[in-house]
Amino acid sequence: MADWKQKLSETARQNRVELVDAKLSRRDLFKLGLLTSSGFLVTKMGLSSRAAGASGTPVSPPTTPWIEEMPVPPVARPLTVDQMGIAPTEACNIAAGEAGRPNPHAYWGEYYQPASMDYYVNDNRAAKASWHRELPLDDVWLFNGMFPGPRIHAKVDRPVMIRFKNNLPTLADHKGYGRPTPTTHLHNGHTESDSDGNPMDMLPSATWKDHLYLNKRAGFTDPQFGPQGDIRETMSTLWYHDHCLDFTSQNVYRGNMGLYYMFNEFDTGDENDTNPAAWRLPSGDFDVPLVFHDRVFDPSGHGYFDLFNLDGIIGDKYTVNGKIQPFMRVARRKYRFRAQNIGTSRFYNFFLSNGQSMVQCSHDGNMLPKPLTVKNFRIAVAQRVDMIIDFSKLPDGTELFLVNCQEQTDGRGPSGKILPVQLGQKVLKFKVDATIDTKGDPSRIPARFFDLPPVNLKEVVTERTFVFDRTNGGWSVNGKQFDENVITASPRQGTAEIWNIVNNSGGWMHPVHIHFEEHQQLSVNGKTPPADEISREDVIWLGHGETHKLFRRFRDVLGRYPTHCHNVVHEDHAMMFMWKIVP
Repeated sequence: MADWKQKLSETARQNRVELVDAKLSRRDLFKLGLLTSSGFLVTKMGLSSRAAGASGTPVSPPTTPWIEEMPVPPVARPLTVDQMGIAPTEACNIAAGEAGRPNPHAYWGEYYQPASMDYYVNDNRAAKASWHRELPLDDVWLFNGMFPGPRIHAKVDRPVMIRFKNNLPTLADHKGYGRPTPTTHLHNGHTESDSDGNPMDMLPSATWKDHLYLNKRAGFTDPQFGPQGDIRETMSTLWYHDHCLDFTSQNVYRGNMGLYYMFNEFDTGDENDTNPAAWRLPSGDFDVPLVFHDRVFDPSGHGYFDLFNLDGIIGDKYTVNGKIQPFMRVARRKYRFRAQNIGTSRFYNFFLSNGQSMVQCSHDGNMLPKPLTVKNFRIAVAQRVDMIIDFSKLPDGTELFLVNCQEQTDGRGPSGKILPVQLGQKVLKFKVDATIDTKGDPSRIPARFFDLPPVNLKEVVTERTFVFDRTNGGWSVNGKQFDENVITASPRQGTAEIWNIVNNSGGWMHPVHIHFEEHQQLSVNGKTPPADEISREDVIWLGHGETHKLFRRFRDVLGRYPTHCHNVVHEDHAMMFMWKIVP
């Protein structure tokens, strides 16, 4: 009997490997009748359990925490147009190998000025990552061989062009999870449709695509604001990631993401700025990205992705900037930490282990109206939060931890319970080091940032409701799974609408992301939103049974955009809909 079970287990494992290598999406498996609504493979010879085998998702090998220093990605250096090789063109340069851009760049004539913009080349390629020195190198897909991908510092009103190249293995050569046909989305960008990274605008192997980011504030075509746009719509902390249809979760899990920060005449990126209008937030070495990415590793220590888990995937290893439970040496001064959660399905609620307060400056890509002194900060999948932590009062040698106290046992979402700090999961260790030369601390925290744009309900021309639910064993919006040929809403350019985002999916939570222009929350279940959500935002933490009422404007450009759950497992199967701004 034992031999029979062992042979069946090996047959199951081999069949599951072959299914993954066949590049089948979850929707493909449903169509073939090989996957049930609960995420299990149907009971056939060799297909009777989840991808990891009869025991379910594996437990990662043990690793020693706090023995590796957290890497901080350097700021990328922009290129000149001459260094790009092939000159950018208004229309897709198919003859030179460009793909994935169905229409010419919007506003090319007005804003494309080669000498007054920055250029970057992001080469998407196979690489090896060291998540921890006690694990083997892992096969990943990275921009320019880096995780996180290139950290781009952009400026408001100075356009950026990024050439995204697909140098991943061909479909025929690819093995394992993911699909090597990426399309890159600048998350939270106020961006023309054809540079947005639409899920359908995928790049075949050995092709490239130029994305033009104007870096304009929303409202830049509105005469009341002029070409500078509405100053209250100024963005700050963005990021970019793969958005390949049905494979977003797998490709991002494999490493397809990078950083994109925007500066302006107030948030100048210089804490020594003598301009009285400058905020002088911590800058340079004291403006630090924190990219949270929980992962699972198989018994051999290689990255593992459970293709057949439809609830959502949470890892048992916590990485920050690509390292499992690293440490960071900090000076006795203030730091600006740009926290971002790249998923796949975990929500966080962070506290400091010593009970110290922090100052929250932002929610998603926009600054809050004023800084909030808080004991903790929440961050759903794809959200960003800028925090100021002051280490100046801590003695040299002090060790403290960033602790996740959000209880979550599976990919369905948080339980709702906040654990005591002593029972939470330590994710990052800070070590206060008085020997770090800071030349003082000229940084400060201003009393206010940007006021919120007024909500004018007279602009509203219609109200829509979108119900996030389960239908026919998969994820749906308004009872329908994503169909790339269907436009669910067609708001008119220059108008505003009310969108009601409703969670009707039982025990699951959904971080809902709406592309293009940020929104303001009017209410959550008819009540005033929490203090940290009275802001401009692009991701909604959609809790159990909640209805979020949003005020949205549609300005400046035309084109198609998606809305989807950013528990990217849900997005891939297939909790997403397409909408289009029309004249």
